[in-house]
Amino acid sequence: MATPDITGGFDCDESPQARSLAERLQKQVHKAFASAGPSSQELKNLLNGTRLGEPLHVILTDVPIGAWTAALAFDALELIGGRAEFAVAADASVAIGIAGALGAAVTGITDWQDADAPARRLGMIHGFLNLSGTALFAASLLSRRRKARGVGRILGVLAYGVVTAAARLGGKMVYEYRVGVDRTARQTFPPDFVPVLADSELAEAQPKRAEHGGVPILLVRRGIRIFAMAETCSHFNGPLSEGELVGDSIRCPWHRSRFALEDGKVLDGPAVHPQPCLETRVRNGQIEVRRPLCEPAVPEPAGAAASPKPA
Repeated sequence: MATPDITGGFDCDESPQARSLAERLQKQVHKAFASAGPSSQELKNLLNGTRLGEPLHVILTDVPIGAWTAALAFDALELIGGRAEFAVAADASVAIGIAGALGAAVTGITDWQDADAPARRLGMIHGFLNLSGTALFAASLLSRRRKARGVGRILGVLAYGVVTAAARLGGKMVYEYRVGVDRTARQTFPPDFVPVLADSELAEAQPKRAEHGGVPILLVRRGIRIFAMAETCSHFNGPLSEGELVGDSIRCPWHRSRFALEDGKVLDGPAVHPQPCLETRVRNGQIEVRRPLCEPAVPEPAGAAASPKPA
């Protein structure tokens, strides 16, 4: 399913060629994951960091950056002091950084396959720069082992400059385009019960979008229970009211993240952040919600007044 541009509007710097290349690469990544068959979703959950509750890519990127920074420091100490142990430490740091970069690359590609323009194009460049920097560090390590340490150090400095540029683009993806950021974090929900929809307007097993104070709220009736949570997906603001119910869970129509209606827990990625849930009740024919609990409402019996639930 095609998704709209929801990460910052039209990017005037994105040429049709770059857009086409990024889209083709994304399709190939999707095909690669699909080839894993039934286990593909669990593999994505692992690599996205869904089970961890935080983007795994962000964690793994610290390994190569830290190791390669240490490598440059050890190279400098070797040049100053001429001690062999600094050379050993520098080479080991380069090798550790390469291993960490491979893990960061796999998790980064997993995250990137669900990015939309312009973060998609920026992520592609970010990835190419990181791969180039890693290749330069691999060449540096090879030169060091062939006793050409001067060449190895020069290659290391060049490689560090490339990965630093890549890291700057990675920061832009997070801070400007909010990739990997909880998109529901800025939403404010009512501290006290407020009516958001007539009880008669919520059909069984039909996700419904309500709104309070400009904040969209998802309502779902399952039997005698009514669930409420943030309507926009924490991953990329997908409209959950247009999603698919899967048992007592809702699947986002954009990137297929799945959340439990009971508590907003992420059941399937690429989302890693849970959906904020709301406490619900039915009073005077109106569905009312408040934060922060996620307890389903039991509609009042006909002709009887509903008693409020304890906070």
